[in-house]
This record gives sequence, structure tokens and C-alpha cells, in this order.
Amino acid sequence: MPTATYWADAYLDKRRSAADAVRLIKSGQRVFIGSACGQPQALVRELSEAAARLSGLEIVRLLSTEVTPLSLLADQTQDFALNLRTIYLGAANSDLIARHLRFITPMNMSDVPDLFISKKLPIHAALVQVSPPDDFGWMSLGISVDVTMAAAMAADLVIAQVNPQMPRVLGQSFIHVNDVDILVEHEEPLLSVESRPTSETATRIGQLIARLVEDGSTIQIGLDAASQATIQALGEKNDLGVHSQFLTDDIMHLYSQGVITNRRKGFNDGKLVASAAIGSHNLYEFLDNNPAVDFRPSDYVNDPFVIARHHRMVSMNVARTMDLTGQVEVEAAARTFFAGVSGTVDFVRGARRSPGGKSILMLFSTTEDGQRSNIVPILTDTNVGVPRADVHYVVTEYGVFNLFGKSLQERVVGMISIAHPDFRGELFAAAKKLGLIGPERTLGEAVRGVYPILLEETLEIDGEEVVVRPAKPVDERRIQEHYYGLDKEDIFSRFRHEKTSFSRSDVEIRSHVDYVKDLTLLAVVGEFGFGRVVAVGECMLIEKINMAEVAFSVNKRYQNKGIGRRILRKLADSARENGLFGLMAYTSPNNQSMIRMFKSLPYKVKSTFDGEGVMLSCRFDELE
Repeated sequence: MPTATYWADAYLDKRRSAADAVRLIKSGQRVFIGSACGQPQALVRELSEAAARLSGLEIVRLLSTEVTPLSLLADQTQDFALNLRTIYLGAANSDLIARHLRFITPMNMSDVPDLFISKKLPIHAALVQVSPPDDFGWMSLGISVDVTMAAAMAADLVIAQVNPQMPRVLGQSFIHVNDVDILVEHEEPLLSVESRPTSETATRIGQLIARLVEDGSTIQIGLDAASQATIQALGEKNDLGVHSQFLTDDIMHLYSQGVITNRRKGFNDGKLVASAAIGSHNLYEFLDNNPAVDFRPSDYVNDPFVIARHHRMVSMNVARTMDLTGQVEVEAAARTFFAGVSGTVDFVRGARRSPGGKSILMLFSTTEDGQRSNIVPILTDTNVGVPRADVHYVVTEYGVFNLFGKSLQERVVGMISIAHPDFRGELFAAAKKLGLIGPERTLGEAVRGVYPILLEETLEIDGEEVVVRPAKPVDERRIQEHYYGLDKEDIFSRFRHEKTSFSRSDVEIRSHVDYVKDLTLLAVVGEFGFGRVVAVGECMLIEKINMAEVAFSVNKRYQNKGIGRRILRKLADSARENGLFGLMAYTSPNNQSMIRMFKSLPYKVKSTFDGEGVMLSCRFDELE
């Protein structure tokens, strides 16, 4: 029988210099390198120096910061001495990404650990970085558990850089001294990533996303600038939880402010669950021996079935390009810190299946120079990272669109409505040419309109949330259904004649508006993207006199609850801010509710009767 060895004695026996440790790696072997900021720098530097004596070496890595440029070595040797296999590409610059596309191995992050453990991709040597052992011989993989744990357990040879600056992160992050073959003691600062300044566009996207995140949600967030801005926009939320691939400084700050409590996750309550950390040294200090932190491998954190068990799981990831049908390209781009197939699909699918969950993709409407739209007619010559059937919410700086359950034609209208105004016309023309939208359709004034989100307001009426907001091009069908649901007398009051049919032309002019000359406000109840219109208020400019005519219709169930009055006040405020002189309304003398509502405005109201109807008018420079 083999004799048991006390771990401390084994530790002493396994100590080597970095050079001696790397000398054990042979030509033709496959070597895994610990990922991202957990990269064992001393070992990688030594491996880079040793590359000249090796041939046929394959490096497997999850995410590299390229501090030691192994990619450059691969270029210099035409992959003969050194070949790379990168599962998650770090975004340094666009040229670097394009040059090294051949190294990418597209995989969902949840599948990677099994690739190693099953020996489908045998790992001959794993270079990892750990904390010093505790009193029982356990060393923590610290800020890089992700797929590093699986590689360490599956490798024939495990070489660990023992670094006192690696935090002892709790959870399934521990590897025992007895399970490591070689130990290299080398202290050095861990790799860190400073926060990137957020742009005005990223801030706008973050603010729009924050409106979708409810108190008590469990969130997952990426590493890019838009994600960073989104986290910063969540500062007014309560009782958020975290189940995410990465922990960042912004998550740490929300935790310290009491915004993140993890009390209402519904699964792993009380714990910040992640598989890696990328950020500053302050973040790494925060993680050290913190009982609120639970790091686990990627086959757990990224498992869609685990993700789906959380309460109101909200995944927030970045798309690089999307087409009008909803297909998503998520490959790396210089505008982000890091991007790739990675865990995006895992979280998109898991969040969608969570009770009350949402999957959100954030997208800059144009390239960084503003010369090209990131919303394109159809993706044909690129990798689709998220299929169109999996996409839920999409957010650009111009608005939010819920693609779930929408036809291709509805998707086209919705995606164009959140595209940059400079590209909407050509996108609409391309959609017609592709047959994605009927030849009779038009965007009207909406081709240039910028959605005025400040006009949105949520009212609580009889215990129900009613959202008052500007109409969008995607509201055509909902407005049509609203008109068909009106009582006969309400139809007559609104249209001043009997009407039983409401054609597309009846609703197009109300949803395809520019928000300045023409503005339609809706009152909507129900889930975002599937809400039911219960009131419509319209404001149409009469250019000759620079005044706007207003008209209303309110579903019978929601009448006499102040909805119409609130819509009218918002229409008046918007018209005044846009330089109009005043408002007008023409109605039946029997429509006393409309007359009372108009006279509730804080302006002098003139009323004239022409024998058939009553003309109401007011000027904004004549206060009551």
C-alpha cells in the first residue's frame, strides 16, 4: 500500500523554480493557461521564453489579456511551434481580433468544463495560479475558477504558481496541495483592469435598461462599457441579487451601497455567485475570505437550468451587430472590454426561463465612428452568436424593443424604430426588398423621430400599473385593437361619425409620428412588449396657426380615472416646449367629460358652438 504523505511535506517536495517547472512541458503537448486576471504571469513568461525549444505546442486559454504576447509568437512561427486555441477572445483592438480569428473556438461556456474532463480535448499540462495553502492544505484558485478548475482536475500535469496576493475566494474554488504536481512560489501583483470611462451613449443605454430591472431581480452583467454604465444606473434599485459569470468593481460598489443584498434570489440566497473576477485590486481585497461570495465553475454558473432557478433573473449582454429579424453577432469588438460567444447564449436562455425573468441585449446603434449602422438588414457573412428565436429585449440609445412573439414584419418595424435615425430609411427600403415587410407599408414621420422617453410615466390606478408613454411604430396593431374595443358612443365621440372598420391608415398616422409636429400618447397596461392600449391621446400640428388639435379615446373600463386628463396635460406641456402657441379640440356638446377635461388645463379656455360641435381652444401665453 502507498504511504500517505502529510500535505505540508508534499508541499516542500513539490516546490520548483518557474524555469524547472516549465521544463517539464514537452513538444507536441496541449497546455492550458489560467484565464483573464488569474493568469499565472510568471509561468506564462517562462513558457514564452521556452517556446523556442518546443514545437507543436498548443495553448488552450479561456480569456487572455495578452500581457505576454503568445499570439505574436504564434504569428512568428506560422503556428508550427506554437498554436493557440482561444475559447473567449479578449478585445484589444480590431486589427488584433481580425488577425487571430483562426484561434477562436466557439463554445457556450457551460460546455467547456466537460470538454476537458471527458478528455475529448486532453490537457497535458495546466498552468494555474493559487493562493497559499490554508492549515488543511487547500489552495484557492481565487479570481479565476471558471474553466480553470476543470482543466486542473483533468490535466496530466498541474503546475501552480503560489501567489500570496491571490485572494482566498470561497465556494468551489479550492484545489488541494496533493492534487498539484509542481508548485512555483512567486509573488507579484495580480492583473487588473481599470474601469473604462463610459460614453454618453453607453450611459443612455444603461438608463433605459435600468427601467426594465425590477426590485428583487437577480442580475448577470458583462464586462463592456455599456454594461458598466448599466450597473451604475441601478443605484436606486432594492434587494438585487447577483448570479453572473464575472464580478466587477461596479458590482462591488452596489453591494457596499446596500443595493445588492442577494436576499430575494430564490436560489443561493445571500450569495454573490460567479466564476471569475475582473477589476481592480480593491475588488480582489473585497473577495478575500468574504463569506458573501461563492465562486463556482462555469458548468454550474453558466448552466441555463441553474440560471432559470433564480427569481426574476435578468441577463444583460452586449451584441455587436443585429439584423432586422433578430439574429445577433456577439463576437469581440474593440468597443468592448471583452466579447465573444462565451456565456451569452447560456444566460439568454436561462434568464428567459426564470420566473419573471428577462434577457436583455444592449447594442450601440452605430459603429464608433458613426459611419455604419449596427442594425443591418440581414446577417449573411458573419457568425450568428444568438439565434433570432432566443432574443428577448433589445436596447439601443434610441429605445427598447421586445422581440419575443413578434412576426418578422413586426420585428423589422421594431428594430428600425430603435436604429439610428440616419439609417432608418435605408433599412426600411432593404426590408421591403427582402420581402420582410409589405410593399404598402411606410414609416412616415417616424423615420426621423427620436423617442422622447421623458414623457413616460407610470400611474397606479385601482392597484394596476398604467404606463402613459409616446406611441411607437410597433404599436400599430395595439392601437387598432383599442379602437375596435371602444363602445359605439365612444367611437362617435372620437371620430365624430359612426365607424365599424379601422384600417391601417387609421392607425399608421397615430404610431408613425415625429414626436414634435405630431405626438400620440398611449396608456398601456400589461407586460412591456405585450401591453394593451386602454387610451389614446393625439396631438396634431396645424401649421398655419401653429396650434395643435387634440383628440382622445379611452376604454370604458378606464374612464373617469384621470388617465385622459393626465395625457392631455402631458400633450400640452410637450406642445408648449416645442414652441406651439396652444391647443384646440372639436367635440360634441354632449361630450361633457372631454369639455371638463380640456377646461382643467391651467390656461384660459375659449369655447364656441358652430351648430354641430364645440370648438375648444387655449393659448399657452394666457394663464387662467
